[in-house]
Amino acid sequence: MIINDDSHADLTSHDTFTKGFPYNTFKRLRDEDPCAWIDETDGGKGFWAITRYEDIKELNRQPQIFSSAKGIRLEEQTEEEYLARRTFQETDPPEHTRQRMILHRAFSHKMIAKYEELVRELAAEVCDAALTSNEVDVVKQIARKLPMRMLGRVLGTPDEDGEWLVDKGDELIANSDPDFTDHVIDKVDTDEYRFMPFRSPAGKDVYDYAKKQMDLRLHTKMHDVLALLLEPNKDGDTLSELEFKNFFALAVAAGNDTTRYSLAMSMFHLANKPQVFNQLHGKADDDPIWDTAVEEFIRYAAPTLHFRRTALEDYELHGKQIKAGDKVVLWFTSGNFDERQFDDPMSINIERSPNQHMAFGQGGPHACLGMWLARLEVKVTLQELLKRVTSMQQIEKEKYLRSNFIRGIKSLMVRFQR
Repeated sequence: MIINDDSHADLTSHDTFTKGFPYNTFKRLRDEDPCAWIDETDGGKGFWAITRYEDIKELNRQPQIFSSAKGIRLEEQTEEEYLARRTFQETDPPEHTRQRMILHRAFSHKMIAKYEELVRELAAEVCDAALTSNEVDVVKQIARKLPMRMLGRVLGTPDEDGEWLVDKGDELIANSDPDFTDHVIDKVDTDEYRFMPFRSPAGKDVYDYAKKQMDLRLHTKMHDVLALLLEPNKDGDTLSELEFKNFFALAVAAGNDTTRYSLAMSMFHLANKPQVFNQLHGKADDDPIWDTAVEEFIRYAAPTLHFRRTALEDYELHGKQIKAGDKVVLWFTSGNFDERQFDDPMSINIERSPNQHMAFGQGGPHACLGMWLARLEVKVTLQELLKRVTSMQQIEKEKYLRSNFIRGIKSLMVRFQR
């Protein structure tokens, strides 16, 4: 991986991240200015960039001061836009806790463990289909294929809708990349879609689809996750129609793409580091090394670059005065490369333990709901892939997503030996 970064990259620009992650810029900020004020060039009012692991963890644990209820992206929103588009990610306790408890029933560690056999079956199918050729774009043929198929099975959507849902998810969360949408957020006027998820016309399509799925389950007895989410919990509480539609949009976008990009980064390292490949090749599915390897791959991938918070009161950090109303951006990916927390963080150590990375936003009330499913998908897919090949090597320069919100390799050509 070439680090093409002079340590002064523009973090507000989506184009910056087409070169990969600006490791040197974040190292400079962690070392010299861990609570840095960043001016925005697109009309935004600027934000504080929080880049050290311990600071991110500290602020993330204080939702009463650093609120998610004004939006979690850099984008400025009116109150009306926020209320129309918000998912449970964009709420604070106790409202966040209420929705999370309803949703947690379907995504707990215990519940997700039941899906291992199904994940393995789907992963085997995806790997067999991809490996009909010895030269494969593993992002398009493996990493992109599995997560939405799996998520569809978990949610209860028809298999034949999977490809359409993947496309819509790409249009939503990759709304800054012209390879995935015609309505690029910083290139065209998207004002008419400001009440839709991710300010994208795909949001309406996903809302309409979610409403049909909701109506189907309200009138037909079905035994899947979407049906479970529509049932009252033990307190008689249910999701509203808007909450259900916003959850579905979030699941289609974040639930698909973040796992895809974790898989993509995992395969990048396997294709470029023979020693890592050899450490895992031939290992039994129940070998403990798989658990530490998956955590390390996900630490390095850290596909969600940041979440924004809004200060509700004044707060001092590293001698800087954060004012009430200021945007405060927690750069989780920077925290994953903080030398104060991780020994030699730029290296892949698949036996790293402990490995309390921030890829799932740990440390606060907003830890990723789908983290157990993501871990399972990454582990099982890599296991099934390595059962079928004896070596893998990258043969073309990788391409990165154009986004300052989601970090990901969107194309990776690999040559396999079988």
